[in-house]
Amino acid sequence: MSDWADRRDALVDQLTSRETLGSETVAAMRAVPRHRFVPEGKRQAAYADTPLPIGAGQTISAPHMVAIMTNLLELAEGVRVLEIGTGCGYHAAVTAEVVGPENVYSVEYHDDLARQARETLARTGYGAVSVRAGDGKRGWPDHAPYDRAYLTCAAPEFPKAVVDQLAPGGILLAPLGERRQTLVRAQKRDDGSLARGEHGHVRFVPLR
Repeated sequence: MSDWADRRDALVDQLTSRETLGSETVAAMRAVPRHRFVPEGKRQAAYADTPLPIGAGQTISAPHMVAIMTNLLELAEGVRVLEIGTGCGYHAAVTAEVVGPENVYSVEYHDDLARQARETLARTGYGAVSVRAGDGKRGWPDHAPYDRAYLTCAAPEFPKAVVDQLAPGGILLAPLGERRQTLVRAQKRDDGSLARGEHGHVRFVPLR
């Protein structure tokens, strides 16, 4: 087993000792090589439980937050997922490990990050994840409806277009707020309204 794999396993062991995580989440966190998604200058810190800068003023989320979000989304094989904020592609890869890469659609505001994410996802075996550069507030209507949607960036409220593109019964997850943010999970009712629950205070970069 490589040193990177040993570090990854140690990190996941640490996470499972602190958080109640489903088996799919744990398996995905063990499978995805986070160091491959981290800029080379930050790679030695890839398996520390901390966010890291990836350029363009953006960050790769701390592993515990990726694990918590993956768990809250109740992912399963074949579920269609919309991600707003591809960043370096790591969170998309974790999602893809559970649902299948062909079921993940991700929108990134920054052209360069979108291109780099596509390349990294392809190199790490997740090339079937669909990534496009664009305005995440508009979602990605071409592939709607989605069973799940989540934001990796903070917004004042769930973007209306993303809510509209979510299937009835689907789950939506996002950090909502400005300086002080709350991780909010919502399930879409048949009438289009949202049943919401809060899951603690968080800190994310803002939606662009």
